[in-house]
Amino acid sequence: MEADYNLQKYLSFVTTAEHGSFTRAAEILNYSQSSISRMISDLEKEWGLTLLERKGTSVKPTSDGMKLLPYAERLAAEFQSLQNEVSLLNGLDSGLIRIATFSSVASQWLPNIIKEFKKHYPNIEYELLIGDYPEIRKWVMEGRADCGFNILPVRDCDSIFMEDDEFVVVIPFDHPLAGEERFPFRALEDYPFMLLGKGEDSEIKNIPDLKDLNIDVKLTTLDDYAIMSMVESGLGISILPRLILKRNPYRICVKSLEKPVFRKIGLTFRDKNTISSAMKKFVDYLEYRNNA
Repeated sequence: MEADYNLQKYLSFVTTAEHGSFTRAAEILNYSQSSISRMISDLEKEWGLTLLERKGTSVKPTSDGMKLLPYAERLAAEFQSLQNEVSLLNGLDSGLIRIATFSSVASQWLPNIIKEFKKHYPNIEYELLIGDYPEIRKWVMEGRADCGFNILPVRDCDSIFMEDDEFVVVIPFDHPLAGEERFPFRALEDYPFMLLGKGEDSEIKNIPDLKDLNIDVKLTTLDDYAIMSMVESGLGISILPRLILKRNPYRICVKSLEKPVFRKIGLTFRDKNTISSAMKKFVDYLEYRNNA
């Protein structure tokens, strides 16, 4: 019982540190907020260290907490894998699948994927971690997530290919090129541009046909909805992945580039051979779905 309590303390520390909130950790782990706070306090007394810095309703790891967090994450991940294997041996279709992903996959793919998967495995639970591509890789490599949707290739990760996602140009409905079938690369130089991403880390920076263009970037943001709203208002044009544009609420015109360009979306793992039983079922379902 003492060992199990210790593991719950580690899980409480990891979950609170990841989400920056005792309340959110309590919701995820199905404990009361006071129980989460007590377990972390017990852990701090046991180790003789302050692990979390409390500021109002939010918390963040101290420097000591940051050093110890990766070890606690790995221990918590191994414990969850053990629990999943025990469930399998007991003949239970249960377990937890922790999925790291970027927002468009979370909103456009995962609701239907999880809905269909739950028809076969209704007792499996899910935890979603939403981040950018480097964060997703980090969570997968550290064991914080069982898998991660990312743009292939991903260094040091096993992966399975999911789908090609086309980059398209988004322009206002009254744009002079709205009637054209495709958007010329050179025309990108002629209009104010809204860039999705973090400057040099933006995905479109890797498109070969754009490297020699003098694109007039007026705005850089990680918010794709902000870009669509500004394009609708006539403030400029942009290039976005087509997946982002599904069910978009904005009155904008979408054009393929004169030579289609794609990004490869895949599911990544630290080591596909050591994933949990619940994760194996999830991967089998995704591969069946892709081949159907």
